[in-house]
Amino acid sequence: MAAARYRWVVLGVGTGAQATVSAAAISVAVLAPEVRAHFHLTLAETGIVLAAFTIGMTLTLLPWGILADRIGERIVLPAGLAASAVALAGVGFARSTTELVVLLIAAGALSASVNGSSGRAVMQWFGPSERGLALGIRQANVPLGVLVTALVLPPLDRAFGLGWTFVALAATCVAGALAGALLLRSPAQKARAAGPRRPPSRPLRSRAIWLVSLGSALIVVGQIATLAFTVLFLNEGRGFSTSTAALVLAAAQVLGAVARILGGHWSDRFGSRIVPLRQAALGVSATLVLVAVFASAPAWALVPVLIVAGGIGLSWNGLAFVAAAEMAGARASGAALGFQQTALGIAAIAAPIGFAALVSATSWGLAFLIAGLFPLLGWAVLRPLVGAAGAARRHPAPL
Repeated sequence: MAAARYRWVVLGVGTGAQATVSAAAISVAVLAPEVRAHFHLTLAETGIVLAAFTIGMTLTLLPWGILADRIGERIVLPAGLAASAVALAGVGFARSTTELVVLLIAAGALSASVNGSSGRAVMQWFGPSERGLALGIRQANVPLGVLVTALVLPPLDRAFGLGWTFVALAATCVAGALAGALLLRSPAQKARAAGPRRPPSRPLRSRAIWLVSLGSALIVVGQIATLAFTVLFLNEGRGFSTSTAALVLAAAQVLGAVARILGGHWSDRFGSRIVPLRQAALGVSATLVLVAVFASAPAWALVPVLIVAGGIGLSWNGLAFVAAAEMAGARASGAALGFQQTALGIAAIAAPIGFAALVSATSWGLAFLIAGLFPLLGWAVLRPLVGAAGAARRHPAPL
């Protein structure tokens, strides 16, 4: 198959694999009322359960990324995803809260193989003028995975129970692992044609990668507020059914998916990843303030605001992802993406726990308001990178 066509196969495999991980990661948030009732969880305990999958991912994102740089994504992606399916299949049959948390941590730790490896594969097959669009499409897997999860899981749970619902999620991971094993390959001929290989960059020593990682971590706090808590807020705070609340979350995912693709394409044409990323950070902050203002408003006013906030909250990830990868270069992109995603993971662990505790101590409205301050801090942290990221795009590190 010609390289020009095969690169879209790589993108499709990477997007599909990451979508299965996204679905698994958000599954507990979508089913939060049922999980809470089944295991008799307090709101604070629910926050810990919501963070468990991300805790596992955060522990292993960087090692998986380094391993992908060394042995290739064709091995790393399917091996981790298949192993994750085993842990995920057991989640719904957990006999205690402790067992539930351990299995979710294991599933997250193993599925983290997909994040850096699929992004690395796309980096190697797409040039600088197309990476924003390509990785925007790949990053659209998160809202698309959440969309399908929000629409499918509640009916599955009602029909078959939690156990078989998580078995179905595990089956999608197996399918993603098989696709990776059968269809992924490295651009060996392209690398040979490029001439002698130079030593790869050292992304963990790069100030720019540290800044983009810190900025991303601050912005993701705002994303978590709507992504993880929309269903629970509408169900417990406003009396919506789980299915109806999940539809609101699903609508936000459609908007988020479109925003990620358009944002990536815009960054290709604009010639910068950081400028659009900072503008998205301001959007996340502003829409969370609106959610706080409308938290007690009638449903007809609140729901559109939540959908817009959720969509804008998802818009920025692809920009940060491609910025980190381009700063490191394709040969070290696995490590760079692993590090950047680890920073996101640390924030995503703390955010639901802190947000849930804040709701318990104060109110939903104040919790959303405080969450909206973090993307504003991310906007400030990213300011020194406005010029540096454009230079990295024009003169990327060697393959």
